[in-house]
Amino acid sequence: MNSEFERDFIAEAATLLAHDEPFPGGAVVPPIYQTSLFTFDSYAEMADVFAGRSTKPIYSRGNNPTVMEFESKIAALEGADAARGFSSGMAAISSTVLAFVGAGQRIVAIRNCYGDAYRLFERLLPHLGIKVDYVDGSDPDAVKAALPGAAMLYLESPTSMMFELQDLEVLTALAKAQGIVTVIDNSWATPLFQKPILHGVDVVMHSASKYLGGHSDTVAGVVAGSAEHIRRINERTYPYLGAKLSPFEAWLLLRGLRTLPLRLPHHMKSALTIAERLKGHGHVERVNHPAFSNHPGKKTLTGYSGLFSFEVTDDIDVPAFTDALKLFRIGVSWGGHESLVVPALASLQQTPDANSIGRFGVSPRTIRLNIGLENVEDLWADVSRAFESATRK
Repeated sequence: MNSEFERDFIAEAATLLAHDEPFPGGAVVPPIYQTSLFTFDSYAEMADVFAGRSTKPIYSRGNNPTVMEFESKIAALEGADAARGFSSGMAAISSTVLAFVGAGQRIVAIRNCYGDAYRLFERLLPHLGIKVDYVDGSDPDAVKAALPGAAMLYLESPTSMMFELQDLEVLTALAKAQGIVTVIDNSWATPLFQKPILHGVDVVMHSASKYLGGHSDTVAGVVAGSAEHIRRINERTYPYLGAKLSPFEAWLLLRGLRTLPLRLPHHMKSALTIAERLKGHGHVERVNHPAFSNHPGKKTLTGYSGLFSFEVTDDIDVPAFTDALKLFRIGVSWGGHESLVVPALASLQQTPDANSIGRFGVSPRTIRLNIGLENVEDLWADVSRAFESATRK
């Protein structure tokens, strides 16, 4: 991890996110444009906007000033030309995938991608004539072998549940050599700790419900990339799938972004403390955290967020461990102020087939923790008590 770069970028982001162009009436936060449509002063003005000779919001399923403010912040953070907000992370993923891949084409996706992305790939895309092949993204040779003839390389570094890394620079170079578009889910690292566009990725996606929002009160997604790539999404899928971001949720996201440079280092420090202690615990066989990886993909991370997993020994009753936790609430999602626990044994029941646990190497003794903003010693005491309660005698 490059500490100097991390500090500089967090400082740069803090200023970017705390200051805006003046808003009407001298407001220090953007107004919520809670309106479905925007009117025109004349026929000529409407005709010019419809013909693309000038720009102005028409209808909030297309553009809305509050949403556009959020999109501009994300584009700036990611080093992208443009961004597009969506009503959920899955809306961002599905709209992006369907904008670039069609019937008869194929996606190469890393294994252990986000669960609902996997279910999209397995349950919907086959009906649209789209095939998905899964590969160990940590192995460039395996990716290279799978790429010929593909339309998209789908990345997520680190991956869900197992937190495996990919060497983004190597993989994007392999894809570009064959004219394959690369997309990545960057929700875990956020633009503060990883900027994939700098390393060759074409399109970056986020579940904005996670760290970008940070308060567990918003469901949203966002995609960033070149003007050409965002234009393709705008023209092919965004207006027609209808998964627009609402102005109120965009306003909540702008509020959350202002504290991201303060929140994320706290999540990182506390999670590293817990992960280090788990690594030395007698009832833990393995800790899945990028900080402990020697993979070359680690070089694009300038910091770590608060989500990781660990595998307990077989004398720990996973349901009992989960139920014994008091500060860690049992619940999906992550990136908010609260600490959460998800046992893989329960989570993977959403996909009860051969592709879930065995094929991708996720042990049923794996437990995922989201480390929130609570006192880290209180969290560790909670984990320690859970181990004591869940040990089989």
